[in-house]
Amino acid sequence: MKAVIIDDIEQARNTLKKDLATYCPVVNLVGEADGVVNGAKLLSKEKPDVLFLDIQMQDGSGFDLLEIIKDASIKVIFVTAYDAYAIKALRYSAVDYLLKPIDPDELKAAVEKLSARKINEGQSLELLAENIKGKTKAHIKLALHTQEKIHVVNITDIIRCESNVNYTEFFFANAKKMLVTKTLKDFEEILSEHGFFRVHQSHLVNTKYIKEFIKSEDSLVMNDNCHVPVSTRKRAEVMKMLDDL
Repeated sequence: MKAVIIDDIEQARNTLKKDLATYCPVVNLVGEADGVVNGAKLLSKEKPDVLFLDIQMQDGSGFDLLEIIKDASIKVIFVTAYDAYAIKALRYSAVDYLLKPIDPDELKAAVEKLSARKINEGQSLELLAENIKGKTKAHIKLALHTQEKIHVVNITDIIRCESNVNYTEFFFANAKKMLVTKTLKDFEEILSEHGFFRVHQSHLVNTKYIKEFIKSEDSLVMNDNCHVPVSTRKRAEVMKMLDDL
């Protein structure tokens, strides 16, 4: 797997090079650059399979670089110090990222996922560019990885999510379903600020689609007439949430 590192901090590049050599022998590092301009030249020359890309650099951002190269065939792993807004955009877009200082186990896991992935990141990166521009909550989209492809969906179209072991099943207003390769916990963190509520260990619901709460059954009836169980420990929270709607 041919790889390139683009980061404006030399020590960060050296540390990542050492970690890749130690923990990820499948990665063949073919070059490094210290910013957007030099990075664009390097990518044009080497055409790597994977790019380890810093977000904030002296002459621009990693997002600027992706706008310049417009190559959907390159798999991207962002490497960044913590930035709440950038991390949120990355997670919505289902793009891999590593936080500095990089944990070797997380680095190995990210590279292993790349090895197993058969599709390019074009759709995810396009969605990332949209989300970085600061769309309103009403128009935020979410990239969902299934076994076959990446689906870009409107968050407002999701009725509920249900845990299925290490996967999550999504149910949409148009009656479609989708099995996604992430856990329910991953999506709870993303969707909770968009009116979604965890009512049970296995269920996350979009509160705008709640039709009624059947007290005798401890279950919510959604607009698609599905009955979603409410756990005993969540009952009081659900009652308060419904009062506040």
